[in-house]
Amino acid sequence: MKVAVIPARGGSKRIPRKNIKSFNGKPMIAWSIEVAKLSGLFDHIIVSTDDEEIAEVSRHWGAEVPFTRPAEISGDYAETTKVIGHTTQWMLDEGLHLESVCCIYATAPFIQVEDIKRGNRALDSGNWHYAFAVTDFAAPIFRSFKKNDKDELEMFFPQYFSSRSQDFPSALHDAGQFYWGRPESWIQGKRIFSQHSTPIMIPRWRVQDVDTVDDWERAEILAPIIMDR
Repeated sequence: MKVAVIPARGGSKRIPRKNIKSFNGKPMIAWSIEVAKLSGLFDHIIVSTDDEEIAEVSRHWGAEVPFTRPAEISGDYAETTKVIGHTTQWMLDEGLHLESVCCIYATAPFIQVEDIKRGNRALDSGNWHYAFAVTDFAAPIFRSFKKNDKDELEMFFPQYFSSRSQDFPSALHDAGQFYWGRPESWIQGKRIFSQHSTPIMIPRWRVQDVDTVDDWERAEILAPIIMDR
């Protein structure tokens, strides 16, 4: 059995109520629920939330909300692995026989069905704990710098000041979209960013993590170009 779990707590600070705020004509979370349904991969689509309004919206769009997420994993510092691990353990306690569990973020409207399917195939291609969406950085991270407390510039990697950008390896980062994982990996809280995970490459132009107002506004600009469902 394959199950999608969408974590969606109610206490978003930077964009209040962002999980159910209208985006491109639907509540934001509806896009994640819809892509899970369209994939045809999942026996259940479960939303883990501590918020009754989010629960009602999620049910309206076709997801299951069979429990209220405990307060201890609903705060600002709640870890994704613990949230999905909690849901995974709940399902096992209910007698479900799980093959894999896919975490889909509630604020990832640019996910494509084929990407979800590629992730499923990748997880099954080897002895992986996780398979998840990544993309590459727009600029070479080895030539990155910061401003220190004296307003001076400091390179993170000064040893690479004279190196050519084309000589650097490609650096990847989390696309903030989906994470396929084995039930035992979620329950044991195994680290996602590790050698036991395999990446699913997503084009940079289709990736927008929505955490800030600026992120939201950029996503609204991109939506008419990217979203085809």
